[in-house]
Amino acid sequence: MIEVGSNIRKIRELKGFSQDFMANQLNISQRQYSRIEKEETKLDLDKLQTISEILEVTLEQLLGFNEKFIFNHCQAAFGNNQNYYAYSENEKKLFEDRIKHLEEEVIFLRGELNKRY
Repeated sequence: MIEVGSNIRKIRELKGFSQDFMANQLNISQRQYSRIEKEETKLDLDKLQTISEILEVTLEQLLGFNEKFIFNHCQAAFGNNQNYYAYSENEKKLFEDRIKHLEEEVIFLRGELNKRY
């Protein structure tokens, strides 16, 4: 079963679009749009095509979106034409731990600088 509402939400979030933006583009209320993502509303082919155009993806990408693969339509945000992959939960935790360690190191070094000046 295709979870098109979930796919729409994931792609929308990757693009950095709000539900309000999407609703305005579709000339519907934010509440009505939210029902699309929650799959509480049936979508016809025309509405799906319009949503895919707003999200700048093909209808096939919208229907067959794989959350492990972040398509290169996000290239404008990254500044190049590469494909990006989502990180596993383990990799994400490693990155978060590293960021936390670096933040603590920055705080420590700022404290050392304040002692000297």
